[in-house]
Amino acid sequence: MILYFIYVLIGLFLLVYSSNFFVDGAAAVSRRFGISELLIGMLVIGFGTSAPEMCVSAIAAYSGNDGIVLGNAYGSNIANIALILGLCAIITPLSVNSVIVKRELPTLIFVTVVSGLLLLDFQVSRIDAIILLALFGFLTYRSILFFKKEAKEDTITLEAAEALEQTGKDKTSLALVKLIGGFVVLLASSRLLVYGATQLAVAFGVSDLIIGLTIVAVGTSLPELASSLVSALKKQSDLAVGNVVGSNLFNTLAVVGLGGIISPVNAEKIVLYRDFSVMLALTLLLYIIVRLYKNDALVNRLSGLLLLGIFIAYTAYLIITSH
Repeated sequence: MILYFIYVLIGLFLLVYSSNFFVDGAAAVSRRFGISELLIGMLVIGFGTSAPEMCVSAIAAYSGNDGIVLGNAYGSNIANIALILGLCAIITPLSVNSVIVKRELPTLIFVTVVSGLLLLDFQVSRIDAIILLALFGFLTYRSILFFKKEAKEDTITLEAAEALEQTGKDKTSLALVKLIGGFVVLLASSRLLVYGATQLAVAFGVSDLIIGLTIVAVGTSLPELASSLVSALKKQSDLAVGNVVGSNLFNTLAVVGLGGIISPVNAEKIVLYRDFSVMLALTLLLYIIVRLYKNDALVNRLSGLLLLGIFIAYTAYLIITSH
């Protein structure tokens, strides 16, 4: 059992480390192809933090570990809102001034509801996966158009540009090494993590879903945690909240969609009734918290304590009822 813990820890460490290399290489290569700083900041770096979830779910789907596919995606979304935003808001209240963030929150609610409707038959079929990926492609295209035409002065884009200043400045050859090498290590560490996690599930006598919702989900959310905490400490509140919203969109559509394309994913009924419901409730709660303050939206310390309390209670419930 100790060996499997070591596999998981090494896998998580390499996931976080290689995702940084992957993002840095992707940003540098994007610069060489003349992609604007704005798009690099909002798309390449934003999606890069979700690379661990994508790789882990892809490997899990290929290996037939359906519980880890959905547990990783939904569990990461729950951790992003309840754990990451909760911690960030406790450290420093998060003001949300960005038009983009306020616009994408209703989009996230819509996407979450759609994913739930597709899960009513307790399976993510290849048709479902195509719908999720097509919706992801449409929303990405819409975002690119918006960023090019209207988003130059939005607060989140200004914060993203500031955060991008020290990122992705390598020469092309080194950038390609980081991009390709980072991706290869992402895949290898994902395989190690999935193997260790499934063996732990067997050793503890629990389902791979529980391991996916807890250890794997929190582990693959570490890049978002680090990014959001740094943004919060730098008073880049919109970037901290936007990072979570963007990551949840990516997880719900691209991560689950990719898993379903590789192999249809069967879901236990409890996934819909418990885990999806918690994810949807947290998404609605975040929207309500932001809308309460309307033009001067704020995720304050009280809201942060509420979110963190929900995460602790949910995780404790999973552990207590896992046997």
